[in-house]
Formats: sequence, structure tokens, C-alpha cells
Amino acid sequence: MEIMVEKTYKINGIECASCAAAAEKAVKGLDGVLSASVNFATEKLTASFDPTKVTPEILHKALKSAGFELMADCPGDGGILATPASCQNTAIPRTAPRRMDKTLRTLWLKFGVAAGFTAVLMYVAMGSMIGLPLPFFLNPAWENGRYALGYALAQLFLTLPVLAAGYRFYTVGFKAILKRRPNMDALIAVGTAAAFAYSVFSLVQIARGVYADIHAAHDAELYFETAAGIIALVLLGRALEAGGKRKTNDAIQKLAELAPKTATVLRGGKETEIPIEAIQASDIVSARPGEKIAADGLVTEGAAAVDEAMLSGESLPVDKAPGERVYAGSINRNGFLQFRAENVGADTKLAQIIRLVEDAAGKKAPIARVADTVSAFFVPAVFAVALVAGAAWLFSGAGIGFALRIFVSVLVISCPCALGLATPAAIVVGTGIGAKYGILFKGGEAVEAARRIDTVVFDKTGTVTQGKPELTDIAACAGIEKSELLRLAASAEKGSEHPLGAAIVCAAEQEGLELMKPGAFETFPGFGVAAQIGKKRVLVGNRLFMERHGVAISELEHYADALSADGKTPMYAAADGVLLGILAAADVIKPGAADAVAALKRAGYGVIMMTGDNSRTAAAIAQQAGVQTVFAGMTPESKAAEVGRLRAQGTKAAFVGDGINDAPALTAADTGIAIGTGTDVAIESADVVLMKSELCGVLTALTLSKKTMRNIKQNLFWAFGYNVLGIPIAAGLLFLFGGPLLSPMVCAAAMVLSDFSLLLNVLRLKLFKPPD
Repeated sequence: MEIMVEKTYKINGIECASCAAAAEKAVKGLDGVLSASVNFATEKLTASFDPTKVTPEILHKALKSAGFELMADCPGDGGILATPASCQNTAIPRTAPRRMDKTLRTLWLKFGVAAGFTAVLMYVAMGSMIGLPLPFFLNPAWENGRYALGYALAQLFLTLPVLAAGYRFYTVGFKAILKRRPNMDALIAVGTAAAFAYSVFSLVQIARGVYADIHAAHDAELYFETAAGIIALVLLGRALEAGGKRKTNDAIQKLAELAPKTATVLRGGKETEIPIEAIQASDIVSARPGEKIAADGLVTEGAAAVDEAMLSGESLPVDKAPGERVYAGSINRNGFLQFRAENVGADTKLAQIIRLVEDAAGKKAPIARVADTVSAFFVPAVFAVALVAGAAWLFSGAGIGFALRIFVSVLVISCPCALGLATPAAIVVGTGIGAKYGILFKGGEAVEAARRIDTVVFDKTGTVTQGKPELTDIAACAGIEKSELLRLAASAEKGSEHPLGAAIVCAAEQEGLELMKPGAFETFPGFGVAAQIGKKRVLVGNRLFMERHGVAISELEHYADALSADGKTPMYAAADGVLLGILAAADVIKPGAADAVAALKRAGYGVIMMTGDNSRTAAAIAQQAGVQTVFAGMTPESKAAEVGRLRAQGTKAAFVGDGINDAPALTAADTGIAIGTGTDVAIESADVVLMKSELCGVLTALTLSKKTMRNIKQNLFWAFGYNVLGIPIAAGLLFLFGGPLLSPMVCAAAMVLSDFSLLLNVLRLKLFKPPD
């Protein structure tokens, strides 16, 4: 039986969308590879393969033969993420954490060199045409073309540094052609090489003096400035693309930078500062004011206000005291804390967030397949169009210079980079914004699926409600103070482990009541508890419990019925056989849940609630939350079946849950949305994770997915539209009817503009704000 693993690697050499397609094809061709996907924006390969047949060395060799390099993706996150196994493999080069920054600096340096020489070249090549002063030895019109050779040689020497700056276009492009996998570099390489070669041919003709009296005519056949201008403009486009990629990956980098580099731990009775990767579970870690929390754990000593905006998006700090949880990456704003580390390194909440965001960036949305399919056939088609258009103009008698101009223009204007960037760049920015607001999409598929949702199905317990009972009502009999009733009931319940008893004890502690130690404590499962409190025999329990002990409850029986009708659980309290009063507890609705439901309805979504609780409690909670459609008494299987039935009817359903019992429904839904404070099983089963327990995140997630997909469609429309309109114009279609003819440099500028406008559109997503 085959065992498949999925791993993600960084790839060097992904210059365009067709490069990504070529890298995918190289990996998919390996025996043992089930699937492979290369993300152009993040330059990452995600492959599923049989580790007994495919090793990192084999992947590296396959990619190298295709002109790419597999890099071990060692994150510069201060050790918060476990080092990938690939980083320990010396057969694979390691990536520096700031490789993308270095690449960006190199591209801008190359563009600077190319732009400088191209500017001078343009002056020399076109100065005389527009009346700019030129020294006589560079003026082709001087003395009937006497200095035409010097003019041509000057252009050659000014062009060579530009070609050197863009040498990768030739090494990668021609190699891709030889391997029959032409890419964008191949288009640039062939186009500029053709212009350069023809210009050198013209220069040789001038040097030989074949047309000694008409040197000036040969000036018009020099295209050095075209080759240089194209290289300079494409380098500008590549620098802008690299900058755009860098911006789209900022979210991941910023998350990684939240982790501190060192931590102070208590070992051998002394505080010692150690690297964060050396922290072990059960270590006692200190956090002073202004310091970042180094691991997830439980506070053992001290009190402080901790900024948890990295998890919740909330700007207000959260007060922490012994027994409460703290999370790696959060900041201690004031006070001193000591906590016992429980989850360290790759197991922390922050590391999980980083992995989810990286996974989302590496996984393609289904809509990306459209662009991938087009890009795979695009470059060969462009070569064919360029050759046909050039040949057609040549045979029509337009001349070799004109035909060459058409050939180069078609090659240069046809940039599939915009197609390749359209989807992944928007997905990366969208998922990064989601992470900022505590919403984690597990890949492009999750983003695309979420935008189709029309109905939201909520689990009740722990999702719409707090998930644990709280004391809601106290009614004391005549002559009894409520505080005394609560003190006696809480003292009796102090020895109980029942959630309802815990709710009474918690309420008493919040009131600051001094509880007494119970004596002769007895518990009666399903009924209540009895305890000796001082000189009184105190009973706390349900109606049957009171009746069995001969306690008259008629005085408050009607009140108990009203509480039950509201979905609350009434508990009677008695002392020495006399009724003291009644207390009620309930799993109360979360703050903001009703507002979230109302907002979803206003946005046009249907809202349903499902619960395993009884119909009376379910109806009470649904009324408070503003939900009209309720399914009660549901098992995990019936929840999943009901979600499946909704989908079969054509409903696009999202299920929101937090428990293990919600996992089947989360998986069955079009989009599973898990509450981040819920169980690991629920989080693993979901497509979207809300790091906060607030339900308003559901509408934020759905709205963000719609805006991201709208952005992708806009990008694809303009990218397709640009090529559909640009290629015929570059081929001379308008010129046939007396219209303009685009020069190769104008085509290069148009190509850069298309990439630039797409990246600007993608970065507009960063203006996203959650709906009110």
C-alpha cells in the first residue's frame, strides 16, 4: 500500500507563469508523484508523493533538469516553527530568510544599470531625429554619413551592458526553448536577440561600405535601442513583480517576526536566558513588562495585562492571573508573569497560524486552473502568431525591417505574467488580511468556496453559547437574603464536580462571598448534593431530590416552570428541610451572537441552528440569537446528514462549530468554519478557522472571500483583455486600416503597465475592513 506525504518547498528560478507550469510538469512526470502545484506568487512547490519512490534529491534533480532549483525552505522565524526535514538535507541548497529581499535589490540594481545605459543609447539613437545636439563623430547625418559607423558602434557598446544586465533572459529563455518548454524569458530572449542580431548585421554592412553613399539609410535598420529598451523595461516589470510578491508575503513574515528570539526560564532555581528553540514543555518561563510571551502555557505566578492582538485582533489587553492561558507572540504590557510552558516551538498557536497562512498561500484556488491552462499553451501560441505575422508582412513587401519590428512587438507585448499573478497574488494578500483579523483560510479552495455560501448553519453549544453553564437567576424565599442563599448553596456545591454546581461556586466567588468548608458531603448523581454547612444540613438539587427529602417547593414551583420554559435549569436549595430558594443556570448566549446573526441576515444569508440539546432549550437560545430555523436533538451523524440534504437541494452551506461532535458536519459542508478556541479535531476538519470565539468573524470571512474572488476576476479580466487586444495591435491589425503601429518599446512599456496595474489592484485588498 502506497503512503503519500505532502510537502512544500521553495523553488528558485520561477520567473513567470509558464515557468511555474514547466516546474509542475517536471515534478508531475516523476514516478511516485500523485500531484504537484507551483504557486507563482510565493515561488513554492506543494507536492504529494510516495516517499519510498521520491526523495528531495530526486525532486531537486528533476527541477534542475528543467532549469529550476529546489530550495530548502528554512524559515527565519526565531525557531518558532520546527525546521523542515529538507533543511537538514545537504543535497538541497538552503534559502536565506531574506532571499526575496536580496533578489529584489539585485533586480533594482540591474534595472538601474540597464536604464542608465538605455537612456544614453536613446539620446544617441534618436537625438539627431528630434534636433538634440550630438558630437559630430556620433552624428550619422554629418558629412553625408561619414560617421555612421561610429554612430552604430557607439550604440553597440551602449547596448552590451544592458544585455549583460538581462543575461538571465537568455540563459533561461534559450534553455527553455531547447527543452521544448518555452516561457516568458524565451519570448524576451528571442525578440531582443532578433533585434540585436539584425542591428549587428546592419552595422557590418555599414562597416563594409557596401552602401557607401547611403549610410544614413542603414541608420534606420539599427534596432539596438529597441533591444536595450525592452530589456530595461522588462527588468523594471520583474522588479515590480518581485516587489509585489514581497508585499503579498508580508503577512507571513510579520507573523513570523512576532516570536521572540530568546526567553528567560527558571532552571536550577536561577533565571537563565536561552534561545526560544531551547524551551521545553514544563519549563517555568518569565515575562517582564514589554517582553513577548515565548510559548503557550498556564500562568503560575503574577498578574499582567497581555496584548493578544496577534491572535484576536483586539487592541485592548487581556488581564492574566494564575490559572489562565497565555500564548506565544503576545506581549506583556505591564506586570510580571511566570508561566509553565505547555506548547512550544511548532506546537504553539502562533506556529499553527503561520503554517495555515503558508499552506493557504501555497495552495491554488480552482479558478487558478483557468490561468494555468492558458499559460501552458500561451507561449508556444505567441511564437506561432509572431512568426506568422512577421512572415505575412515580409511577403506582403513591407521589408525585413518592418517584419522584424512586428515579430519583436508581438513577442514582447504577450506577457503571461499578469495571468500567472492574477490569482495567487490576490489569494496571498486576502489570506494575509484574514490572518490579521483572526481568520485563517486553509488555501485558495477555501477562499473560493466561501464566497458561494448562501446559508450559515450554527452549532449551539460552544458556538452560539458559551459552552458552559453560568448562574443566571436567584430567587430567595421570604426572610432569606439572596447573598446568604448563594453562600450556602455554593458552600454545599464546593465539593461537587458537576458543571451546574461549578456555576454556583463561580458566581459566589465573583460576588466575593466567603464559602464554608462542607462536612458530611454526599452526591446523588442525577438529583443533587447534600452537605453539612456549619450546623445546617443543606440540600441543593432538582424537584425530585427535594420531594424525596420531604421539602415543600410549591412556593417557587411556578417560578421554576418559567425558568425551564426559558431553557434554564432550576436548582432548589433547602436547609434542615426548609426551602431557602431557587437558583437557575444555563449555557448563556455569547455576547455579540445575536448581532452576528442579525448582520448575516441583513447581508442576505439564511441562518440555521443545530444542537443535540432538547427542543425547549434549543428554542429558547434560538429566540435570543434571532434564529428562526432550529434542529434539536441532533446527533453528530444527523447534523452531517442534514447539511448534506441542504446541499443536495442546491443550498451552499457553511457549518460553524467547535466540538469533536461537529467534525462530521464541518467536513460535510461546502465550507466548514471552526471556532479557534474549540477542539483540535474541529479545527483540523474545517476549511476556515476563527481564532476568536466571536461569531462576527463568520460574516467577515464570507465578505473577505467575496472581495478576494472579485479581485481575482478583475485581474483575470484585465489580463485576458490585455492580451486579446494587445497581440492583434502589435501584429499590425490597426496599421492595415491606417491606424497606429506599436513599436517594440511601446509594447514592452504596455507589458510593464499591465503587471503594475494588476499588482495595484491586488494591493487594494489591503484596504479591506470588516463589515459593521
